[in-house]
Amino acid sequence: MARGDHPMRTPFYGVLLIVAAMVSSTLVSVAGPTWLRVVVYILAAPAALVGFVMTFRDYNR
Repeated sequence: MARGDHPMRTPFYGVLLIVAAMVSSTLVSVAGPTWLRVVVYILAAPAALVGFVMTFRDYNR
C-alpha cells in the first residue's frame, strides 16, 4: 500500500461530505434568506449523493 492509499479513507471522506451537506442544509434552513437556501440545497444534494457513493462503493465485493 502506497503512502496516502489507506483503504478506509474514501468512505470517511464520503461520510464527511454527507455530514457537511446535512449541517449546511440545517443551518441555512434555521436562518437564511430564501435565495441562499435554494443555492445551498442545490449544492448539498449532489454533495450528499457523491458522499453516499464514496461511502458505499466498496461494499459490493
